[in-house]
Amino acid sequence: MIWQNYIKNFNSYLKLEKSLSNNSIEAYLHDIEKFTQFKEFSYPALTPQNTELKHLQDFIKWINETGLNARSQSRIISGIKAFFKYLVLEDIIEKNPAELLESPKIGRKLPDTLNIIEIDSLIAAIDLSTPEGNRNKVILETLYSCGLRVSELVNLKITNLHFKEEFILIEGKGNKERMIPIGKVAMKLINNYISKNRIHLKIKKGHEDYVFLNRRGAKLTRVMIFTIIKLLAEKAGLKKHISPHTFRHSFASDLIDGGANLRAVQDMLGHESITTTEIYTHLDREFLRDNILAFHPRAKKRK
Repeated sequence: MIWQNYIKNFNSYLKLEKSLSNNSIEAYLHDIEKFTQFKEFSYPALTPQNTELKHLQDFIKWINETGLNARSQSRIISGIKAFFKYLVLEDIIEKNPAELLESPKIGRKLPDTLNIIEIDSLIAAIDLSTPEGNRNKVILETLYSCGLRVSELVNLKITNLHFKEEFILIEGKGNKERMIPIGKVAMKLINNYISKNRIHLKIKKGHEDYVFLNRRGAKLTRVMIFTIIKLLAEKAGLKKHISPHTFRHSFASDLIDGGANLRAVQDMLGHESITTTEIYTHLDREFLRDNILAFHPRAKKRK
């Protein structure tokens, strides 16, 4: 019971003090629950106060034996570290046993992206004879034009469309707001959808300000966006694993490949760290080699 009390208070800390999104909080709590499950089986008498590094290392060994991949293990370790850091902060424990806990090495996995031909083929697969089809076209164009997370798309509000300035206001992770430029094509499509399709819906109370609505007048869910894109990918015959996030990857990759400043892309994506954005700089090896040989002072040929 003592663990559950600390976990409950940790939940409040993440929500109120760290201002994390519900999804991030759920992930952290899920990580801690995994550890408490292991503890009940292996160390029933273990408390936060007598937890040591070896207990945590045994836990990591346990999740490794379940077949969990390195990326998932690393995420769980991150959650465990955050929890014990909180316990130190609240003076519940004196020493952080997770401080020296090491994460497994993770290979840098490049995200799947779509080229413009593949994006056009997805859009061409949409049945534009229906109101939902017109809405879905606008959704795909908005995802690709602005690099939004799926949660940011479904929560996009009419009052946050600043088309005169060619920007939209987004509330991202941790309730942090950012302004994103939006192109004329996406603006035109959104305006047409609002004035020609959305206007005919009987809008559910409390959903009046959301841009994208279902046929019942309620805002779309994350699952619905995933379903729409999955069905379109199948219809278009695309073999890649495609999700709403694929459009975000494509947005970032196309900007960087086109010469956009990495810091500017970081701001548009809402990444806290530049290292997160750098994964999109998947330059081919020949290009990278040529640049190093051309510009690095130690790589230049001496005359």
